[in-house]
Amino acid sequence: MDIKQIQELVKLINKTSIGEITIEEDGTKITIKQKKDPVQHIVASTAVQAAPAPVAAPAPAAAPAPASPAAPAKPAAEKTDNYVTIKSPMIGTFYRQPGPDKPLFVNVGDEVAPGKVVCIIEAMKLFNEIESEVKGTIVKVLVDDASPVEYDQPLFLVDPA
Repeated sequence: MDIKQIQELVKLINKTSIGEITIEEDGTKITIKQKKDPVQHIVASTAVQAAPAPVAAPAPAAAPAPASPAAPAKPAAEKTDNYVTIKSPMIGTFYRQPGPDKPLFVNVGDEVAPGKVVCIIEAMKLFNEIESEVKGTIVKVLVDDASPVEYDQPLFLVDPA
């Protein structure tokens, strides 16, 4: 396994909720663990594989930033416990309306039901209508219009009550 493959594994671990992965190949064993904060530890059984340690080095610099907003985010999480999140099913550009002169699909306070289009995500020049999978009221729009979104990124909060 080369350095690039190890770096890709570290990136994959950062983007997912996988806690630990161990790979053994040709007598070389690599274990990548993700702590609760985004710091990775890479353990290698050969000196050649120990080089990826600098890949994990930038993560500790990022660790203090998420730690400080975590405290204010906790009260917000308490308020939104009963809300359902509509998430992006793909990577692309988020649009709240079908065209520049068209009305918005949904606004805060609008009722949604399963099958109702709530937004469009453009991916590779294809415009994909994103439908609600829940019934309820839109409480908050979490993404700005014409903004890039990632897979599984929260787009809307819906109050199912």
